[in-house]
Amino acid sequence: MALFIVSLTLISGMKASSTLSQSAARAQSSFLSQLCIDNFLTNLRLSAQLPGVGEQDVFCPQASQALTLHVQVNVTPNPSFRRLDVQVFEKNWPILRVSTVVGQ
Repeated sequence: MALFIVSLTLISGMKASSTLSQSAARAQSSFLSQLCIDNFLTNLRLSAQLPGVGEQDVFCPQASQALTLHVQVNVTPNPSFRRLDVQVFEKNWPILRVSTVVGQ
């Protein structure tokens, strides 16, 4: 009976450890995705030009992860602004999506 209780405790500890590891990996992916989006939007704002309407994919390596930004640019009712929808993918899995408006 004592062996059964010890084995249940060890199994529960292993599951908790696995969950913590997965949570840390998701947090790291989310953080690196945010860095990619911030860098892309900063470069866009520093160029002082409105982006062209359409879609594009941008490779964004961060740390040990190969991330891809899918950028969709749409017009707005005000011609001085564009709406950007940026989504980060890692190996075709979506991680983060950000929508914003940029102007001249």
